Amino acid sequence: MIIELHEIQDLEQLLERSQMEPVLLFKHSTQCGRSAGVIQEFEAFQLKNPGVPCGLILVIEDREVSDEVEERFGIPHESPQAILVSRGKPVWHESHWAINESALEAAWGAVHV
Repeated sequence: MIIELHEIQDLEQLLERSQMEPVLLFKHSTQCGRSAGVIQEFEAFQLKNPGVPCGLILVIEDREVSDEVEERFGIPHESPQAILVSRGKPVWHESHWAINESALEAAWGAVHV
């Protein structure tokens, strides 16, 4: 399931869920061609794994949420960017063309037991 994260409160709720199961954050720029290509990989992963809690952050429209992720986890902002969070901590992250369906599958499989 993809949950759009428009407010810090939305992010907080998803990160609280990460205490019970890993969650995937995806930072997407609606004005970047590269991000437009990579979001298709993210969506393909999600279609095959509909039970995976995924948070979508639109980095231009929801800059405050994007900045909070960078500050909280100490991971410099890039877009597109995928961050896998387990128990409130980032356990994997990638950006740009390193994000593809198989990379997401491998990361998810490594933490979801």
